[in-house]
Amino acid sequence: YEGADAALPAGLDDLAGARADFERAHERLFGFIEPGRTIRIVSVEAEAEEAAEAGGPEPARASANAEDEPAGPVVRAEAVRGRLAGPRLVVRGDTQIHVAEGWAAEPGAAPGLIRLVRVLPLARAAIAADAPDPITLELFNRRFMGVAEAMGAALERTAHSVNIKERLDFSCALFDAGGGLVANAPHMPVHLGSMGASVRAVRARHPTLHPGQAFALNNPYAGGTHLPDITVVMPVFAGAAEPAFFVAARGHHADVGGVQPGSMPPFSRNIEEEGVLLDALPCMADGRFLEAEVRAALASGRWPARAPDRNVADLKAQIAACQAGALAVLGMIQTHGAEAVSRYMGFVQANAEACVRRAVEQLTDGEAVVPMDGGGEIRLAITVDAAAGEARLDFTGTSVVLPSNFNAPASVVDAAALYVFRTLVDDDIPLNGGCLAPLKVVVPEGSMLNPKPPAAVVAGNVETSQHVVDALYAALGVMANSQGTMNNLTFGDAERQYYETICGGVGATAHGAGASAIHSHMTNSRLTDPEILERRFPVRVEAFGVRRGSGGAGRHAGGDGARRRIRFLAPMETALLSTRRDHAPQGLAGGGPGLAGAQRWIAASGAVKDLPGSFSITVDAGDAIEIETPGGGGFGAPGAAKVS
Repeated sequence: YEGADAALPAGLDDLAGARADFERAHERLFGFIEPGRTIRIVSVEAEAEEAAEAGGPEPARASANAEDEPAGPVVRAEAVRGRLAGPRLVVRGDTQIHVAEGWAAEPGAAPGLIRLVRVLPLARAAIAADAPDPITLELFNRRFMGVAEAMGAALERTAHSVNIKERLDFSCALFDAGGGLVANAPHMPVHLGSMGASVRAVRARHPTLHPGQAFALNNPYAGGTHLPDITVVMPVFAGAAEPAFFVAARGHHADVGGVQPGSMPPFSRNIEEEGVLLDALPCMADGRFLEAEVRAALASGRWPARAPDRNVADLKAQIAACQAGALAVLGMIQTHGAEAVSRYMGFVQANAEACVRRAVEQLTDGEAVVPMDGGGEIRLAITVDAAAGEARLDFTGTSVVLPSNFNAPASVVDAAALYVFRTLVDDDIPLNGGCLAPLKVVVPEGSMLNPKPPAAVVAGNVETSQHVVDALYAALGVMANSQGTMNNLTFGDAERQYYETICGGVGATAHGAGASAIHSHMTNSRLTDPEILERRFPVRVEAFGVRRGSGGAGRHAGGDGARRRIRFLAPMETALLSTRRDHAPQGLAGGGPGLAGAQRWIAASGAVKDLPGSFSITVDAGDAIEIETPGGGGFGAPGAAKVS
């Protein structure tokens, strides 16, 4: 389509046939077509065949006579003239083709091609659905994980923005009919633990659902995290009136409006300043993308989205990811039946619950207080019932709603708890909703971890979430503080917007030192390759490396942070949203703190000015911003005996 990145092959016998061929391919990949949109031909391929010389050998012709069928289990490809039933092995000069039982080989449309055709119906594999057997349970664990991974691959392949395509700031997951998280690929933990609430919010706002629908949601008070994270939720039907399951893809959009390019304003005071809010907006109906409605929503409000074309392109890619997941699970249903697949969606969650209960049995009570830069603190008391395999996570005493944007929706707290307790499980299980079942999470209403509209929340997803994780690990006595921030850097102008998170140090544990200069805990993105970043934006990456010596001392040292310097080749608005500049990451069990983060503005003249952890400035051509990220805390007093 005009303006899209993805080109699809189509036959070009005539224009009407080419359009039909293209639309079939587009619907197969994206799940929808756009009948009124211009289709652009970007390249044409042609093949020519040379006629045999006069008097040359007569070319072999296909024959449908059964008498011509070659005998034996191994045949040459040129001997296949009619339909040849399997099991057989067809041998060509460049390959061998296995024709399985129930399949047949026949000549393809072009000379030299072999076409495989199923001649016997696919038998439905019978599996026990009353109780899970270990082998089938493990197979479904892998199958459901594979669905989410396939969704992520489709999103990465079809997305337009650097943020999703290169930084991989997205998550994909599969949910049961009730919105319970069944499986996810190893994407962004802060997304995945909260996406179930997004699915349930769609169900609440649209009680009657139909095939061919999809919805876009970023409402932080109804399952969202912050406005740049837009979730596309798709109900999937399997012949019944109600959805059999849901698939969802969440992506961080580079800009959704608000007072600053990049939609990560450091100093927002209410949700309107952070961008456009989508509350389960229908974005697809009857298999048609609702572009006019989506663009109208993105253009609404006091500060509309700055690059709606890019938003629309990425939303279409998210629908394509959902379509990939839907087709994969429908394939399972075709093989095993809807009842069996539904039951195993429940069984994999029950298995995860049992695994977490066994992990909880090994824990003890604990407390933690984690202060935050700019005011506010997180208080946590964990009470363990080892006999029941349950834990109560009580955040009573945490600061009330802040006037800043460091408030975190309650779904973010659930995501942090889900992530932490999943990491305590040694078994290789999908991160799913069953991990939360043994946990009772208590978050007081009106606190900074459970705000009400119109509280600003953009930093809650990226900064406060990291502090909640540190509080959980500290209370459990498991891990020292990690860098505790995502170091959110944005820059842009009216035409271009970019956002990245910068890696740092990881906290040490009783069993080892913390890793250096990686993304940790609630973020799992990567940085854009310098070549791509410098091609898309007027910047140069001048320095990027490990910040040596920034990890905390201890029996096991904390990981080191990173140092990154970007020089601007054109005037830009740039902003940093970060923490752990006033309060350094703390060690555990006698370990020392990591170094706090630091940042500076280096003018084209060479003058240097230190900046606070959250800033918003306009840089001129030739200016640079340098950021030093925090190190992780150490574990254990230096010189103490190490735990093997």
